[in-house]
Amino acid sequence: MQAELGEVSNILWRERQLLELLMFKLEEEQLVLASGRTRWLQHATREVEAVLGEIKRMELDRAVHVDALARVMGSTESATLRELSEHAPAPWDLIFSEHRNALMELTLEIDSVAKSNRDMLNRGQAATRDALAALGEQEPAAYSPTGQSTERGLGNRLFDSAM
Repeated sequence: MQAELGEVSNILWRERQLLELLMFKLEEEQLVLASGRTRWLQHATREVEAVLGEIKRMELDRAVHVDALARVMGSTESATLRELSEHAPAPWDLIFSEHRNALMELTLEIDSVAKSNRDMLNRGQAATRDALAALGEQEPAAYSPTGQSTERGLGNRLFDSAM
């Protein structure tokens, strides 16, 4: 059982490292957004997506190993980290508890930065739409009765021939 405990802990360490890398990539994306240098936004977003793909693979690996460990420990399959820490012998109970706390902290930080990035993207999109509307390239957005933004076509326009 010691080997299984150690393997799950190693996977959790790698998952934490990937979440820290994701945090870094999201902050990097935020810097690109804040600088207005949208030329690099696609690259930054691609890097975030690549890390997310690695995290998904790691989560699958963790699920397989946690299920195996749970069977060895006599716990239910698909045990949570809390359940593992409650059923694991010392010092593994504290190790899994620390992993759980660190993963939860990282997740909260990631959620916060991701929300901030989405807000910045939405503000940038609105500013671009307003700028295009001011140039006459696009009608300003309108809102439906439900509050959803709706796009309106350019429609017919009259131009002063003296311009």
